[in-house]
Amino acid sequence: MNVVSYHPSPEELSYTFGGRAPVGKVRPGTILELYTEDCFGGRVRTTEDLPSQVCEFPYLNPVTGPFHVEGAEPGDTLALHFVRITPARDWAVSTTFPHFGALTGTHTTAMLQPPLEERVWRYDLDLDKGVAVYHARSSDFSVELPLDPMHGTVGVAPGANEARMSITPDAHGGNMDTPELRAGVTVYLGVNVEGGLFAIGDGHARQGHGEVCGTAVESAMNTVVAVELIKGVATPWPRLEDDLHLMSTGSARPLEDAYRISQHDLVTWTSELTGLDTLDAYQLVSQAGEAPVGNVCDTNYTMVAKLPKTCLGGGGSGVYESAHDRLRALGSQYTS
Repeated sequence: MNVVSYHPSPEELSYTFGGRAPVGKVRPGTILELYTEDCFGGRVRTTEDLPSQVCEFPYLNPVTGPFHVEGAEPGDTLALHFVRITPARDWAVSTTFPHFGALTGTHTTAMLQPPLEERVWRYDLDLDKGVAVYHARSSDFSVELPLDPMHGTVGVAPGANEARMSITPDAHGGNMDTPELRAGVTVYLGVNVEGGLFAIGDGHARQGHGEVCGTAVESAMNTVVAVELIKGVATPWPRLEDDLHLMSTGSARPLEDAYRISQHDLVTWTSELTGLDTLDAYQLVSQAGEAPVGNVCDTNYTMVAKLPKTCLGGGGSGVYESAHDRLRALGSQYTS
């Protein structure tokens, strides 16, 4: 087993997908042990640390990487299996911002009412109990919320020498902010440039669907990822697989276009896997699918289309050359 550990210094963090040299090369079959910073780079530590005062814009949402995968070429697919995602600190933060979030006026949704107050909430994380403790700011109310660690941002370099800010989700991945990106999940990313150049960041101790206020329970993470390469198989939009489901993503504005992209990809993928014609697959996904929301506040919005593997008959097995099963087994070997 080839295990590589990487803990970037603040200067080694990246804020784009594309436009940056790799921090290292890895072979398919590698286990990566990574440290990722929270979306504020660890600068927001107390309720008094307003991001507008302690963070330098636009240097938000840092990612760890990118990593060059040996042998990866355009037209291939990277498979990244999240073996473990563990908060690296015993606290996390969340915020509201002026002109950002789903329930406020923004620069593209112009409103006459005053902008929201910039406010910080600090959560206590208890890994032994598996909870994040919410504390209200205007009263003594508190409640324990179950930890559900995930990564909001994972992606590869876009094509055509393009560099995209890490906060933007699109066909290359990026800041999709779907809670489905938790441990036990494999994400498939289409390769656009030699080496793929994937990066990971934006850990969340938990997040509601939609990330409605614009931030989750933002946490630095210690993350273990198993890396695989599927040659000669293209992936149009990021796809996810867990033990029970296949998932397609779509990122765009308006939200209904993100929804359409994810549903279109799942319908056509279902047709390919089962041999059903397009309308039969459309009918199946229409009646058996789910549509979890990723984010509704970023520069693009993200939707997920989700289908139980049991609905696919034998077509639900062996997806991407059984990469999920093989990487899951590799991860189990690592943790045993």
